[in-house]
Amino acid sequence: MTTMREQITTDAAPAAAGPYSQAIRAGDFVFTAGQLGNDPNSGELVDGDVQAQAAQALANLRAVLEAAGSGMDRIVKATVFLADIADWPAVNEVYEREVPEPYPARSAFAVRDLPKGGRVEIEVVAVVDRG
Repeated sequence: MTTMREQITTDAAPAAAGPYSQAIRAGDFVFTAGQLGNDPNSGELVDGDVQAQAAQALANLRAVLEAAGSGMDRIVKATVFLADIADWPAVNEVYEREVPEPYPARSAFAVRDLPKGGRVEIEVVAVVDRG
């Protein structure tokens, strides 16, 4: 059985910076690429601390999910990548404000480096309606 894959793109989130899609819709799910705290217009990281970057990353995810016919309330799995695990409490504060209950399953990892010197990157899997 072949599953159809649909590329999701929106100008409301930063464009893909390489050979990948902002998101792919497959069946009842949308799988996003990781989003940094990049401004969609300039492509540069937003000014401010890790919370500002986390808020922008989540705003970028919201835009991609909406373009796919989903939303923040439809996330079933989130993965958070941190340049410094000590930033986890600060990122968690923003995440708790932006992602509604029931909270999705989630993993968080400290990584050596993130693109563009970012401090946080977030990717999600969410449910989308058929049709």
